[in-house]
Amino acid sequence: MSHTHPELSAPAPLPAGGLRVIPLGGLGEVGRNMTAFEYDGRLLLVDCGVLFPEDHHPGVDLILPDFEPIRDRLDAVEALVLTHGHEDHIGATPYLLRERGDIPLVGSKLTLALLGSKLREHRLKETVHYEVAEGQTITFGPFVLEFVAVNHSIPDALAVVIRTGAGVVLHTGDFKMDQLPLDGRITDLNEFARLGDEGVDLFLTDSTNAEVPGFTTSEKDISPVLDRVFAKSDQRIIVACFASHVHRVQQILDAAVAHGRKVGYVGRSMVRNMAIAQELGYLTVPPGVMVDAKELADLPPHKQVLVSTGSQGEPMSALSRIAQRSHSFVHLAEGDTVVLASSLIPGNENAVYRVINGLSRLGANVVHKGNALVHVSGHASAGELLYCYNIVKPRNVMPVHGEIRHMRANADLARATGVENVVLAEDGVVVDLVDGVAKVVGKVEVGYVFVDGTTIGDITEASMKDRRILGEEGFLSVIVVVDSVTGKVVSGPEIHARGFAEDETTFAEIRQPIIDAINAAVADGANDSYQLQQTVRRVVGRWVNRAHRRRPMIIPVVIEA
Repeated sequence: MSHTHPELSAPAPLPAGGLRVIPLGGLGEVGRNMTAFEYDGRLLLVDCGVLFPEDHHPGVDLILPDFEPIRDRLDAVEALVLTHGHEDHIGATPYLLRERGDIPLVGSKLTLALLGSKLREHRLKETVHYEVAEGQTITFGPFVLEFVAVNHSIPDALAVVIRTGAGVVLHTGDFKMDQLPLDGRITDLNEFARLGDEGVDLFLTDSTNAEVPGFTTSEKDISPVLDRVFAKSDQRIIVACFASHVHRVQQILDAAVAHGRKVGYVGRSMVRNMAIAQELGYLTVPPGVMVDAKELADLPPHKQVLVSTGSQGEPMSALSRIAQRSHSFVHLAEGDTVVLASSLIPGNENAVYRVINGLSRLGANVVHKGNALVHVSGHASAGELLYCYNIVKPRNVMPVHGEIRHMRANADLARATGVENVVLAEDGVVVDLVDGVAKVVGKVEVGYVFVDGTTIGDITEASMKDRRILGEEGFLSVIVVVDSVTGKVVSGPEIHARGFAEDETTFAEIRQPIIDAINAAVADGANDSYQLQQTVRRVVGRWVNRAHRRRPMIIPVVIEA
C-alpha cells in the first residue's frame, strides 16, 4: 500500500544480470518485515514477521506480510534468511511454510530455536534449516550469503551480505552499536568497514530510530536504575518486558539475587523463550533464584519478583489481566511496584497507558520509560547510522524497517554523508539494482493479511471497515412485514439497536416516517423487497445522522407476507 509512489504500475521483466528487491512488509510500518530478492529467476527471502493489531483492527490477532506477489513462484525460493528471533521478523514463518513446507530456513542458533518452538506450536514438522554464525558463508542457488554480528535487543542477531552477479547487498536487519553490550557481542564495525572497502552496491538499513539524535543508550545503564527500584521497594515487584529480551531478564535476575528475592515467570511466551535461552547458554540463571510463579505467592511480598509479558498493553497478556484484576493467581496489592521495561511500539501508546492507569488505580507504583531509564532501544540512532554510512560508503541506500517518517529521516542521513542515490520505497514498491544503480521500477499490489482466530486472509479492508463502524458507531436492525399484494405495512417496524441507543423509546419518532416512506415507495412502483429495504436504510440513516450524529450499520429486513 504505497503512498510514496501512487502512480506506479507493474514492473517490466527484470533485465538480465539485475537484482530485484520486493518489500512485502515492514516498509511504512514497524513490523511484519519481509523482503524478496530476485536474481536469475530465483528468489531469496529475508525475514518473515508479523505486525500486531492496533485499536482500529477489531477482532484481529495478527497481521501478516502479503505473500501474493510471490505465491505462484514459491518453488523458486532458495531460502528464507531470518536476521534475528523477534516476532516482527519470524512470526509469519509458519504461515509461509503452510504454502510450501520445505523452504530452507537460515538463522543463528537462538533464532532457529525460538522459531522451532513456534513451528511446533503450529503443529508443523521441522523443516530443513541451516544454523549460521557471524563470519560464515553459505550459498543458495545464485545467492552467496555472508553473516555479520550485530548488536540488538535480542542475542544472536545477524546482518546479511547477499552477493550476486548484480553486486553486493548489505542488509543490517535490526541493529544498534552498543559498545558495552551485556553479552560482549558488539556490532562488527570492522567487517562493515571491510565490506565498504570492497564496495557495497546496495545498503538496506534499519530506520526505526533515525529521527533520534546521537547514540542509543547502552543496555548496561539500566542495571543501576533497576537496582535502585529494587532497593526502594519493600513489596512485590513485577517487571514486564518483551518475552524475547534475554538481556533484560538477565538484569532482573541479577538484581533479584542482589536483593534477596526469588523470581517467577508469568506468560506462556516468557516461560517458553527463557527456557530456550537458558538451555542454549544465552541466559545465566543463578542457582536457587527461580521458582514457579504460583509458588512465589507463598513467599513474603518483599521476596517476590514476577517477570511478565504484556509491556505493549496486549489485551490478553499477563500484565493486562493483572491490571483488570482478572489474572488467575496474580492479584496486585497497594504499594506493589510494576516496571514496564520496554519501548512503546508506535500505535500501542493508548493500550499501554490503559494498562498503566489500571495498575495505578489498584495502588501500584508504576515505573516506565517516561519516568525512569528502565528501557533502551534496540535500534541505531542517527549518530550510529551516520557512522555506518561513513564506513560502508554504499553506492545506493534503501532505508527499511520503519514508518515513512523514520525512513525519510534515514534517507536524509544517508544523503548528508554524500550518498548520491537513496531509494525510498514502501511495501510493494519494486526496486531494481542494474549496472550498479538502484531505482524504483514499478509496484506490485500488496495489502494487509489479517489473521482472525483460525481464519487467514478472508478478512478484507471492507470487512475491517464494517467492524470499525460496528465498534464505533453501533448497529441498527429494522424489520418490517408488508402485504405481498398491497405492499402495505402489516407488522412493525421492529427496531433493535446495539452500541449507541438501546432504549426502545428512542425510536418512537422514526417508526411512522418508515411506514410513510414504504407506502410512498410502493405508490411510486417499488415492487420488490430489495427496493423497500434501500428505502428503509435511507430514511433511518438520515434520521439517525440528524438526531444522534452517528452513522451506525443499518440492516433493513423487509418480509413479504
